[in-house]
Amino acid sequence: MNDPRPPYLRIVADIERRIAEGELRPGDPVPTTRAIMSEWGVAMATATKALAALKQAGAIESTSRVGAVVAPRRLPSRSAGGLERDRVVRAAMEIADTDGLAALSMRAVAAKLGVATMTLYRHLDARAELTQLIADAAFAGIEYPEPPPGWRSHLRVAAQLQWAAYHRHPWLPRLVSITRPVALPGLLAYGQWTLRALDGLGLDPGTRLHVYGTLVNFVRGTAINIESEAGAELDTGLTSKQWVAARLPFEGPLIARITEPGAELDLESLFAFGLERLLDGLATVITPRDLHR
Repeated sequence: MNDPRPPYLRIVADIERRIAEGELRPGDPVPTTRAIMSEWGVAMATATKALAALKQAGAIESTSRVGAVVAPRRLPSRSAGGLERDRVVRAAMEIADTDGLAALSMRAVAAKLGVATMTLYRHLDARAELTQLIADAAFAGIEYPEPPPGWRSHLRVAAQLQWAAYHRHPWLPRLVSITRPVALPGLLAYGQWTLRALDGLGLDPGTRLHVYGTLVNFVRGTAINIESEAGAELDTGLTSKQWVAARLPFEGPLIARITEPGAELDLESLFAFGLERLLDGLATVITPRDLHR
């Protein structure tokens, strides 16, 4: 079936597709007027009109040395008749919260917002930037109380705040890196609030950084199981304690100890127990004048 659109719109659609699929990246030269004339077999006026339409849509921009290139993908905070960054991030977070990170895509967000996928691709560097934005928003949603006195109490609250954020967004631990962190405002705010616990303790910068990294890594490492545990409970209809009792029905002293009252192991008890033991260990490194508990 013949495409009923005018030739210049067919050219626009094809170049936009190349941009959306990553064939043309921000800063890459786009086909010149002569290249368009040759590839599509159109007149110069049609090629010029196609490039003008792409420029007007914000998909390309002119540079002094190279000519027309793919425009940077920036989502303006406010856009008359367009999209707002917060609206896009909220939609992406709702998808991740409901269906998991695997379900998050530019196409899924565009569908939820009721816009064309290309609308997002003009402003975001594909899914990688989108995941950074939702991770930043998740940490930005933390409400910080007045820090309690003493480094131990302060770090305990910091860990609990991070743990609660992971429960709100079970996909979040997968987006947090300790050794290759991204400078996200929300995550930086969490780091600054947490590191205040170590002020005035005479610790060198390396030790401060390792204390912070160890705490964050413990919470993240435990929380990475929240998503899979919730999925397992949904699939089986059994809590972790019920699952152990159902899968280990035979008798024996070890099984009796595992299944007796008060001996159950779940993520909450693992987090609470591990956090206190971690703080015990940090006390051997942190030696302030007053060890508040």
